[in-house]
Amino acid sequence: MSYETILFDNLNGIATLTLNRPEVFNAFNEQQSFEDKSIRVLVITGAGKAFCSGQDLKSIAGAENRSLRESIDKRYNPMIKAIRNLPIPVICRLNGVAAGAGCSLALACDMIVASENASLIEVFVNVGLVLDSGSSYFLPRLVGSARAFELGTMGSKVSAKQAFEWGMVNRICASEELDNEVKKLTDYYSIAPTKAIALMKKMLNKSFQSDLDTMLECEAQYQEIAGRSEDNKEGVKAFNEKRKPEFKGR
Repeated sequence: MSYETILFDNLNGIATLTLNRPEVFNAFNEQQSFEDKSIRVLVITGAGKAFCSGQDLKSIAGAENRSLRESIDKRYNPMIKAIRNLPIPVICRLNGVAAGAGCSLALACDMIVASENASLIEVFVNVGLVLDSGSSYFLPRLVGSARAFELGTMGSKVSAKQAFEWGMVNRICASEELDNEVKKLTDYYSIAPTKAIALMKKMLNKSFQSDLDTMLECEAQYQEIAGRSEDNKEGVKAFNEKRKPEFKGR
């Protein structure tokens, strides 16, 4: 399939979705937001120097009485929910600045590998708006309420190094090593027990709003499902045969 505002590549079970509006630092417009596809292991990145600069303000400059709620409900929230609900690992290749909704998009991913010259910034306050696209959910869980308040209300830029120290990103590296660092993860996940990983992703998402008893029950329920998978059978067989398992994601 061909797209106008994203690039999509699938190679050996590893998919890469590239936001492709480099002339405006991959800012979101309506067309881009509705083009979406999912697969097994997904990498999200940006073309050119930026990851994503958020909403393209120039593209909506002439819109009168524009409903921001409608835009959020129809465009941004479905993207964030899709990432969190995808039964596969979603890796953010943070190649440059992630601002506003672009920052939210990065934080919604399961893991972030950042170039050392990348940054994250919640720019909403600079135009008199509030956090959206999930940032009010992800930020306090990653950095705590005090830092989340500061980042949201002051629009402070967070460098890749600081983001790593605060737990906002998983790995940082030199820009020329970014592809290699991402490849280490995609190589792992492309042959990992995908079904078990999908169940763990659901469990971790659920744990934010659950107590211990609820999660103990959830673990028992999902372990029963995982224990009936082909990957579990293969894993046990490989262990007994003293060889590396060949997981199929089923």
